[in-house]
Amino acid sequence: MEELVIRDADVVDGSGADAYRADVVVDGGRITSIVKEAAAAGCQRPQARRELDAEGLVLSPGFVDMHAHSDLALLRDPDHSAKAAQGVTLEVIGQDGLSYAPVDDRTLGEVRRAIAGWNGPGDDVDFDWRTVGEYLDRLDRGIAVNAAYLIPQGTVRALAVGWEDREATPDELDRMRRLVAEGLEQGAVGMSSGLTYTPGMYARDAELTELCRVVASYGGYYCPHHRSYGAGALQAYEEMVALTREAGCSLHLAHATMNFGVNKGRAPELLSLLDEALAAGSDISLDTYPYTPGCTTLAAVLPSWASEGGPEETLRRLADEETAERIRHHLEVTGSDGCHGVPVEWDTIEISGVGDPALADVVGRTIRESADRRREAPWTTARGLLLADRLAPTILQHVGHEENVRAIMRHRVHTGGSDGILQGAKPHPRAYGTFPHYLGHYVRELGVLSLEECVAHLTSRPAARLRLPDRGLVREGYRADLVLFDPATVAAGSTFAEPRTLPTGIPHVLVDGRFVIEDGRRTDVLAGRAVRRTPPA
Repeated sequence: MEELVIRDADVVDGSGADAYRADVVVDGGRITSIVKEAAAAGCQRPQARRELDAEGLVLSPGFVDMHAHSDLALLRDPDHSAKAAQGVTLEVIGQDGLSYAPVDDRTLGEVRRAIAGWNGPGDDVDFDWRTVGEYLDRLDRGIAVNAAYLIPQGTVRALAVGWEDREATPDELDRMRRLVAEGLEQGAVGMSSGLTYTPGMYARDAELTELCRVVASYGGYYCPHHRSYGAGALQAYEEMVALTREAGCSLHLAHATMNFGVNKGRAPELLSLLDEALAAGSDISLDTYPYTPGCTTLAAVLPSWASEGGPEETLRRLADEETAERIRHHLEVTGSDGCHGVPVEWDTIEISGVGDPALADVVGRTIRESADRRREAPWTTARGLLLADRLAPTILQHVGHEENVRAIMRHRVHTGGSDGILQGAKPHPRAYGTFPHYLGHYVRELGVLSLEECVAHLTSRPAARLRLPDRGLVREGYRADLVLFDPATVAAGSTFAEPRTLPTGIPHVLVDGRFVIEDGRRTDVLAGRAVRRTPPA
């Protein structure tokens, strides 16, 4: 007898087709049979050792978080309810061009310092890997949900070139090509970039194109955090479309927003650009989170020249009075490239987390609010915080526009990504709430998407981008990565005031046919594994 039958579920299968009533049987980690309208037809109903009554619940494929920052959280937090409780069964990590493989001892230390604001310092993690394959093997020991990995182009550049702002030599470019090829051979699904973060931002288009040629030859995709989401956003999107067209590489645009005042109401221009490229034959997809504020590190808004050479050089420049004044001028007057070419507005930058608990009084306040309390200039506050916390502070940037968010999520190549940073005392609520917020707020409350459309955005579309032939749909033979939710009550519990509150209305989540969430509670099951690239046919 088979393991589990999910009885009388309203199946939203991920294809975008209308829901239907069915009994769904799971055995050996896969969906073994689907019997539609079994009760109404009066036929023999499937039996199993365990029966789950799903009356009133929607059964859908598990959600795919196309932009996650759980690179270390998956290893140090077996519970990982931040994602499991949302119905996420697969995360794509290695984002924004900076992660922990491939590395050597030098670059591992540099990267750990550079992205401590995203993932913590990692003092509680045994970094017993150096290659992409070894990192994926580490995930295979057992994690809460599945994970796919993007080769981080910035880390590759740090390994081959360093943190200097210069062109790679031919030998260095050859080494980067080899590193990318090795990572893809070992199971990575593509390559990411952080083109407003050092050292990835120092790569010229010709260098990126050459690396994308390697990615394309393995059937992977390129996922850039491109060079501007502000004053130069449309030009930055155009750059990525042209670059990947030249390389013959699939393109997935990370957190494809149109932010800052200069882009209010301009989402249709972005979508027109994408439609033209798609019509011309480009293979493009994108992800977004369903919120207006962004989230990054405070150090990320600094001008790129201030970060050249790595974290220690950045701290040295901040400590020097004359250099710090130059940084302030770029931030407040000319518009730093780290702040997307827009002069910084200190009242939009809220501190969401710090590394040093002694600095916790600034968390939840904007830089301007903290500066006013201290009776000093905002730059003085920001600079002091960066120095005292050694670049660790994370921020929310309140610079988005609701009309842009809604327009982009309707597009036919849209997928969902949380961009969830799990560090800090008050992280962005998207880390704990992205997927139920789509279903509760944008489907049930606002009707921006139908339920069937939204589930397709969160399941089959990302699975297609990842070239996963047996995930993303409720189909016989497919992996039993499944979520059961109540469409009448599903909602994000997380808010900006209480960002770690878990969602409501998602009682059951299965990974590989095993319950990781059961009756609304996290089990002790670690059914997740590394999902490796599927070779091209």
